[in-house]
Amino acid sequence: MLFPDYKETKAVYHITSVNDLGKILKEGIKYDDKDTYLSKYLGFHKFIDSIKPLEIPDFVVREKAIFASLNFEETHKWHSHSVLLEIKINPEKCWIANENLANRIYEPFILKDIDRFNYADKYIKTEGEKMIEKYWKTSLSFTKNLELRNDCKKGYDAEVMIFHPIHPQEIKILAIVSDHRMMLIDDWEKVHHN
Repeated sequence: MLFPDYKETKAVYHITSVNDLGKILKEGIKYDDKDTYLSKYLGFHKFIDSIKPLEIPDFVVREKAIFASLNFEETHKWHSHSVLLEIKINPEKCWIANENLANRIYEPFILKDIDRFNYADKYIKTEGEKMIEKYWKTSLSFTKNLELRNDCKKGYDAEVMIFHPIHPQEIKILAIVSDHRMMLIDDWEKVHHN
């Protein structure tokens, strides 16, 4: 793993666009404060929420979550022009799920509305729904995950859903990513600060 474990740091990791960093440092992070929330993710979140079983607590509403990671593999593929933030959370207001299952249906979910790919709608209504049922079935509370450590199991890419705002004082800049290279903030500042 790239960073020390949550049990040592009491922090999780949030990736954001460099374009959003100024606002985040002033105002913190809310679930719906980025332009991509409406344009890229809201419909997808609503679809996943529509399959949520009754045994999942009411506060777990994916469309109202801030997303983070517990850690990253050394070989993680970084997106250019992004910033890696360390954030402090209230573990009682967080939930863990296997992001791999949600990610497998994102492209079919988006493409199904384009004539050329409308056949993906059938996939979403069959295989996609089964994947999301498994997504919820294998999800658990953040605190329960600290006991069971699903996030350490092969094939389980734990996404942290955070159901409370993150205040500026709970945010620390760790690294800036450019062209799939990550530079720790101290190194970045040495290169760019004259």
